[in-house]
Amino acid sequence: MSKHRLLFAKTGRAIYISHLDLMRTFQRAFLRAGLHLRHSEGFNPHPIMAFALPLSVGTTSVCELLDFDLLSEPMPEDVVSRLNAALPEGVSVLQAYDSSRKFAEIKWVCVSARLEYDKGLPKDVMARLRAFFAREEVIVPKKTKKGMTDFNITPCIGAFDIRSQSDCELIFEARLSAQNPTLNPALLIQALEIHESELAPDFAAFTRLELLDVELQTFR
Repeated sequence: MSKHRLLFAKTGRAIYISHLDLMRTFQRAFLRAGLHLRHSEGFNPHPIMAFALPLSVGTTSVCELLDFDLLSEPMPEDVVSRLNAALPEGVSVLQAYDSSRKFAEIKWVCVSARLEYDKGLPKDVMARLRAFFAREEVIVPKKTKKGMTDFNITPCIGAFDIRSQSDCELIFEARLSAQNPTLNPALLIQALEIHESELAPDFAAFTRLELLDVELQTFR
């Protein structure tokens, strides 16, 4: 893949843009910014660009990565300001740089979840949540290309922490397997709904904070 890479954030109302629409959004932004993407060859050419990890609709992120290739070299110094001027509210480029690292090196994703309980926090909720996610096995159904399968989420949780935010809100932070296998943070809530319904929040909002490699170093 190309050596050009963007670090960008997806926040606010933009979290409801689907992955496919986000691809189209960036393609149009490059055009409006006067940055001409290199295209593939063949009967159906398409812009050469790739996202590191697709982001679920409704999830906030401050660590998304996008690789791209330009017809002109080197990459313009003002690429960040030109793209930000062409992108919609909530999608903002934080950094543009050259990198030869492959997305396959990403091992973990650090996430934060805001858990809200309409009737107040359940009794001993933090201790009970810690005990639940420390189990050797927590099975949830997971959709795969071959259909539904039983999936044990606990080996995919590298570390986690829980703290109280208010009488009705918790902050749950975790380091989750990013790929091979992928643990969608929404499965954490699904696991609670299946096995410990009293601990399941009435609302959960997720934020991607950082991508890590196998050595727990920030991936860029």
